[in-house]
Amino acid sequence: MRKNFIASVAFLLASSTAVLAQSATDGKVKIGILNDQSGVYADFGGKSSVEAAQMAVEDFGGKVLDVPVEIVNADHQNKADIASNIARQWYDTEQVDAIMELTTSSVALAVQAIGKEKKKIDIVTGAATTDLTGKACSPYGFHWAYDTHALAVGTGGALVKQGGDSWFFLTADYAFGYSLEQQTSDYVKSSGGTVVGAVRHPLSSQDFSSFLLQAQSSGAKVIGLANAGLDTSNAIKQAAEFGITQGGQHLAALLFTLAEVHGLGLEAAQGLTLTEGYYWNRDDESRAFAKKFFTRTGKMPNMVHTGTYSAVTQYLKAVQKAGTDETEAVAKQLHEMPVDDVFGRGGMVGANGRMIHDMYLLQVKKPSESKEPWDYFNVLATIPGKEAYIDPAKSGCNLVK
Repeated sequence: MRKNFIASVAFLLASSTAVLAQSATDGKVKIGILNDQSGVYADFGGKSSVEAAQMAVEDFGGKVLDVPVEIVNADHQNKADIASNIARQWYDTEQVDAIMELTTSSVALAVQAIGKEKKKIDIVTGAATTDLTGKACSPYGFHWAYDTHALAVGTGGALVKQGGDSWFFLTADYAFGYSLEQQTSDYVKSSGGTVVGAVRHPLSSQDFSSFLLQAQSSGAKVIGLANAGLDTSNAIKQAAEFGITQGGQHLAALLFTLAEVHGLGLEAAQGLTLTEGYYWNRDDESRAFAKKFFTRTGKMPNMVHTGTYSAVTQYLKAVQKAGTDETEAVAKQLHEMPVDDVFGRGGMVGANGRMIHDMYLLQVKKPSESKEPWDYFNVLATIPGKEAYIDPAKSGCNLVK
């Protein structure tokens, strides 16, 4: 009898352990989307990224490990201190398991540092700096949709090949702008070009006149806009007023997406060369996803929106495969699992957390070339992921195992 009793207890304990291993630690899986919802990057990511995350949860079935998946969101207002306070509250008191999107590099770096301290996962789809997978890397941090190196290789490389071998940079005065300027400068110089100067502007500038006059007087063949969102759109509009492109200089929008082209309009944006990780009108699978997204948002998705959908989907797959939402186990799966979805076809995650996938060199169509609403790009080239991204082994990421 005693032996049977002991055996029964052992069986029950083993069963309980197995059940716990195949469950969420607090009865739910909670994902936070933290981004700019009211400022210069609101169209770039914003509420549309929240909707993309919700789509991913619904397409996954609304549950993982038989517990509900919840999306929460907040506006960080492009301020690292506000983002840090929200992240700490989410992690410490609101049982958020992972934070994603994180538009603005200063914000992403701050939140990733908090995630590293608290052993929580973050997946960045909105910010660009390569420091996220370089000197500021984390075993729990992942960089998903694009980075400044990929943009430099795509747009910078294309223009140098076309004869744009002298550059002047108009740069946003924070981590993202510095990184994009540096990465593109390095690529231009390695390709035989020169950088003749640069000027930095505050985030959310309204008047670019003095900056554009410096760029114009530099005589550079290419004016590299190392900024994004409304800053890039406003710079392009004001450059037209100064007759910069009419005078023979070329504007390079180093981070410009479908959302900003739509806001600017084809008449003003035509001819611009840019790089994205996704284009909605590329093939049938891309179009099918984009049309579902359009019915919910009234717009077609860019790489940040679709990248967020991919990141949420892959996170849920990792939780499912790990059998738990415990950070170490999920991070291990995220590093090991291949990525194959509407965004990251044939993607893989490096040891430094960089998701390596193909990028696309695009050129904005003339109004006469556009066949339907949102038909804005000609695909000039596919940039293989191994060319677009820094080799993880050479990234400067030194994770302690």
